[in-house]
Amino acid sequence: MTQYENMATGIQLSPAIKLSGNFFSWILHPLLVGLYMALFLIYGNADYFVGISEAGKMQILLIYIINSVFFPLVSVLLCKSLGFVRSFYLRTQKERIVLYSIVMIFFFWTFYVFKNKAGVPVVMAQMSLGIFFASVAAFIANIYFKVSMHAIAVGGMLALFTLLLYTTSALVSIPLATSILIAGIACTARLIVSDHTVNEISWGFILGFISQGLAAWFI
Repeated sequence: MTQYENMATGIQLSPAIKLSGNFFSWILHPLLVGLYMALFLIYGNADYFVGISEAGKMQILLIYIINSVFFPLVSVLLCKSLGFVRSFYLRTQKERIVLYSIVMIFFFWTFYVFKNKAGVPVVMAQMSLGIFFASVAAFIANIYFKVSMHAIAVGGMLALFTLLLYTTSALVSIPLATSILIAGIACTARLIVSDHTVNEISWGFILGFISQGLAAWFI
């Protein structure tokens, strides 16, 4: 059976482990993790959305998807088409500079819309601000070393559910435990199939967690 060598650790990996790592890397892509957070807040936590109709919830979700998923994804595709990046995996620090600069704008716009649109629960603005802070932190850190975007995303997710323990009466113990599991899976997957080191993944997780905490303090 063919063995694959991890670029960062030099460990030999079986095809099944490599496939699993790639699978979880895709379904736990940073843009999708933000979407999962939004879906939980809108449909899984009734405390914040009391009195908001299903149409209103769908509108809030569409705002998030368009600004924080669709536009960033299109930006990656355009940068790849124009030759600004060589790969969708953004393996180098240089390739990430352009993308961080672009997505920061979209993430801030999402926060701005949620902050100023009537009827949108404040938790949506808080979450979006945390994602914006995380993108800024990643941009600054990228000047010195490459950090894992996946780890930043799951770090932010874990911070959000931790904060919900103190800001809502809804049951969040199960989502919190699930977010811990997801964080472990995502970080392990990146360690298996990417060229990230343990330090890059650890710093990414820390930056994501702190960013959501700062957003909660600001809002």
